[in-house]
Amino acid sequence: MKKEAEIFVYGAKQICASCVNLPSSTETYEWLEAAISRKFPEQPFKIRYIDIFNPPDEESVKEFAERVIDEDLFYPVVTMDAEIIGEGNPRLKDVYQKMEEYGYRSE
Repeated sequence: MKKEAEIFVYGAKQICASCVNLPSSTETYEWLEAAISRKFPEQPFKIRYIDIFNPPDEESVKEFAERVIDEDLFYPVVTMDAEIIGEGNPRLKDVYQKMEEYGYRSE
């Protein structure tokens, strides 16, 4: 592994207006965490849920949360290294591909 992946899931309790029939941001976060753990067992990674309306005081996290709101991005927005890899209804294939770029290997 190049380095331990850190995945951010930016979302809100209220479902995105354009994402009415999709899972909530927290459901997506939990689903991603479980799916990644199964795909890459015993390979550590970090995943964080960020409430876009109440982000932590970390400057980069706060700035991206504001960007989600300002640019009307479909949330949840999934990022790694400040790169958007999923928006609204993220695809596992895209997340897995990014993980593999970090050197993760499926088992």
